[in-house]
Amino acid sequence: MFKLKGVLSLQSGDRALGGADRIALLTKIGETGSITAAARAVGMSYKGAWDAIDAMNNLADEPLVTRVTGGKGGGGSQLTERGKRLIEAFAALEDVHRRFFEQFETLADESAADIKLIRSLMFRTSARNQLAGRVVNIHKGVVNDTVELELPGGEHVVATLTCESTQDLGLEIGSEAIALIKSSSVLIALPDEGMRLSARNQFPGTVVQVTMGAVNADVRIRLNGGSVMTSIVTTESVSALGLADRVTVVAVVKASSVILGTAR
Repeated sequence: MFKLKGVLSLQSGDRALGGADRIALLTKIGETGSITAAARAVGMSYKGAWDAIDAMNNLADEPLVTRVTGGKGGGGSQLTERGKRLIEAFAALEDVHRRFFEQFETLADESAADIKLIRSLMFRTSARNQLAGRVVNIHKGVVNDTVELELPGGEHVVATLTCESTQDLGLEIGSEAIALIKSSSVLIALPDEGMRLSARNQFPGTVVQVTMGAVNADVRIRLNGGSVMTSIVTTESVSALGLADRVTVVAVVKASSVILGTAR
């Protein structure tokens, strides 16, 4: 017997916000006002929780979680009204989703094989930075194309990809796409009027969190447009650049380090 099970996932347009695990995290943030407590309650690491929040805030039409500074407790986190409405919507949809799948008890072997194939075509990315945007420019080349995305906050992300990839992804002016950038590909520089770099992507922003490790540090940067970008740098670089909360920096990414994905 083949049993059909479904996983409910919310989207904003063509942008995936997440499923039950992320909704559970949002719910606990609303109950506790703490990222640490919420992550512990849902069995998620603190770093993983922040990654999920950054991804949701970046992909949503407006922030779902905001940080609260000051106060006797030293600050915390809270859900926005948009975040609260998302939780309510998910609960209602989950009930409809459950009742829908209760109608299916068995499937023919042929259908089971088809579903298994579909599952193998789906993937999840390890890239920490996922930035949703819209294609505003495509410069065609003989071998490679240069594709430019505009993010909701106004920043532009430039990616270099093969002509075949541009065609396979169905990219054209106005298309929605997601820029995937590994945190190890994000360099950090200090603002300098005389700074000249060959990297096409240079994003001004402010450091919002530095997590130190034995060798490397995890640095979160809030871009001027509101998106959050994560970079992995050495602890020596953190010290040399004086990276700390509220320090103004520039996140630098080569166009060749940007991977584009679509929901097509």
